[in-house]
Amino acid sequence: MRSPLVVFGVNEAAEALGAAEMVLYDPDPARLRIMVDLGRAIVRRFGGDLRLRGATSLEETIEGADFVLNSIRIGGIAGRAADERVSIEQGYPGQETTGPAGVAMALRTIPVAIEQARLVERLSPAAWLVNFTNPAGLITQAVSDHSKARIVGICDTPTELFHNIARALGEPADEVECDYVGLNHLGWVRGVRVRGEDVFDRLLESDELLRQLYLAPLFDLAMIRTLRLIPTEYLFFYYERRRALDNQRRQGGSRGAEIQRLNDDLLSALTARLDAGDGDAAVDIYAAYLNQRSGSYMKLEAEGGSAFDHGVSLDGDPFRVATGYHRIAIDVMSALTGAKPARIVVNTRNRGALPDLPDEDIVEIASDISMDAIVPRPIAPLPDAVHGLVRSVKAYERAAIASVLDDRRLVARKAMLIHPAIGEWTPSGDLLDALLGHAGDDGECLCHGPVLRRP
Repeated sequence: MRSPLVVFGVNEAAEALGAAEMVLYDPDPARLRIMVDLGRAIVRRFGGDLRLRGATSLEETIEGADFVLNSIRIGGIAGRAADERVSIEQGYPGQETTGPAGVAMALRTIPVAIEQARLVERLSPAAWLVNFTNPAGLITQAVSDHSKARIVGICDTPTELFHNIARALGEPADEVECDYVGLNHLGWVRGVRVRGEDVFDRLLESDELLRQLYLAPLFDLAMIRTLRLIPTEYLFFYYERRRALDNQRRQGGSRGAEIQRLNDDLLSALTARLDAGDGDAAVDIYAAYLNQRSGSYMKLEAEGGSAFDHGVSLDGDPFRVATGYHRIAIDVMSALTGAKPARIVVNTRNRGALPDLPDEDIVEIASDISMDAIVPRPIAPLPDAVHGLVRSVKAYERAAIASVLDDRRLVARKAMLIHPAIGEWTPSGDLLDALLGHAGDDGECLCHGPVLRRP
């Protein structure tokens, strides 16, 4: 559902990118038509010459491209909602990229992402594959290890936290430097400088400043001070698992279920306006959707709130915000073309930058990006407080990838055992069956993902 937002970004930066045409693909022809028509309405609304069209196959989409932006969800938003529901029923928080639901998403997505990367490798070998697909770090790792595609994984979570820190301090974002370390959806800020001056202690000591860093009250401020680390919001599902689960049970749903309802309402409203030829109204409907979705982020898990509560929507123009997936995507692509070299936190090979992890591991790290080059910047070792957590999650990623490629059910259970947000063996068999299904007595697949037939 973020494709039209990316269309806006590419259109806005078309000259710097040298972009003349953007091609969209979706296996659902009706949804593809809506996204193309809405994208064209966005170009008309904001001005520009970007050509936009839909393709009928992945091959048509990829061939001849300079950049391939990949954002897939195997099973759709209904699959996310189902995974999160199963996780909650089994006693774990329901979240699409961590815990049991995150494992299910990864196992479904790994083989498809690798297959699509190999298409890029064959049809547009010089193209950069910009991976939006979650879990972004794990998928970037799988593609890097099992294809020759040039890939970079992106996520707006670190940049969003950096901007929140700058805003809390009352400083321009480009004058605030954050020392960031970790993996995708598992990262921390461990230092902050403003124009070279260390202000980390000032930030940690202020309740008022720390409370401004998140849309919802996620973390006990005493915990942040004790760790001397500012966690990104996804650490909530490690540090506050019981609270997240309690709030989901109290509210009676999950973020995925709410997004499914938001998306269904959006598609219905967009279809009516676009079929009536009212593209401007469709753009306004989409903007309101983005504000409602962004404004309600983490409210359910942290507070037992809802995306449908009164007053949750953000104000302002969601197209022109300083952060977001479309911003980081355009920044990365603009840097890779050589138009605007930049230092950006991305998911890329470690190459010795973080001494605690192997060179080939994908890490989320500040990197100097210039024409066709991504160079991770060397950083200090992981803090003791998070060293084990990071290494465990990397071990989980390796096991999850191996379980799919080797078709090994026991290795998938091993991945669940290693995962710090699961960490149990006995429930893993039932979890796999509930999330992905299993082979029946007749050998037929009773599943919603890879069956993993071998033990």
